[in-house]
Amino acid sequence: MSHSTVPRSRAGAKAGSKSPDGSPAEAGGGRRAATSTGPGTGKLPFRLRFRRDRTLVLMPLPAVALLLVFVYVPVLGNVVAFQDYDPYLSDNGFVAMFESPWVGLENFQRVFADSAFWHAVQNTFVLFLLQLVLYFPVPVALALLINSVVRPRVRAVAQAVMYLPHFFSWVLVVTVFQQIFGGAGIIAQTLRRHGHQGIDLMTDPGIFKFLVTAEGVWKDAGWGIIVFLAALSSVSPDLYEAAAMDGAGRWRRMWHITLPALRPVIALLLVLRVGDALTVGFEQLLLQRDSVGPGASEVLDTYVWWNGIRNQDFGYAAAAGLVKGVVGLGLVLTANKVAHLMGEQGVYEK
Repeated sequence: MSHSTVPRSRAGAKAGSKSPDGSPAEAGGGRRAATSTGPGTGKLPFRLRFRRDRTLVLMPLPAVALLLVFVYVPVLGNVVAFQDYDPYLSDNGFVAMFESPWVGLENFQRVFADSAFWHAVQNTFVLFLLQLVLYFPVPVALALLINSVVRPRVRAVAQAVMYLPHFFSWVLVVTVFQQIFGGAGIIAQTLRRHGHQGIDLMTDPGIFKFLVTAEGVWKDAGWGIIVFLAALSSVSPDLYEAAAMDGAGRWRRMWHITLPALRPVIALLLVLRVGDALTVGFEQLLLQRDSVGPGASEVLDTYVWWNGIRNQDFGYAAAAGLVKGVVGLGLVLTANKVAHLMGEQGVYEK
């Protein structure tokens, strides 16, 4: 059969069976395949995609609603920081925001001129630095210790015991410490039985900041242990075996394998901790405020609560809280920038 008698479609298929570089190609369906896989093509309409993924879309809706109601909507209340807000101007506190007189930056001027505010700032940063130095390394050390335990049953029991106080309320935590370190606690009673004078550490302003840090370590160290153990579980055992075959001891394996694996998690938690520097435990300190006095226990959160709720100076308290929020945001951005300079991801990527 001559070439002139070959059907056009078959000739086209034969002609298109080889591309110029020698690779097979389609003739008739080539253009159709190219258009179906091109950018922006083959995308399902929104209605079909919603029908396909409606379960995944509906599942987070309750959490999103709670976030909007209890986090984002209250942000609108910061407007009272620029008002002489009086909730009794109307039966509805929201309507009272529109009827309260504007005072501009007067509340902020009062905040910065108040010595009690700066004293609360000083106590807040002192407690934060103590908790950062004394509290933060404890979960890392305990996670390394538990990870070195060979028997899984012993490891699980130790982890459960250390994590249990995380579920206790601060009322229970303060009560436990009161029964141990208070004037009628176990230590004071033991000293009196042996002819010594009893001590009451719970009312001593000098060591109050260390006592608060110890309460935080006992309550929340278990949560940090779980986070670090989860990071350690992603480390391949082959790395430890290869290092052991090369003659690396336990400490050298921990220094060169374990700690580098924990480094991203440590950087992330440090950034979050720095961002939370101005919030050092409102309920914990409020429960012990009367026993040691405001001089030792007054922080920004209790200061805002005392002026806003007890003294009903809502505009002044809102201004102090807004200053705290802006400073906290600046601390997060600064700490995250430092994490980027150290080569870590931080809270968000560059």
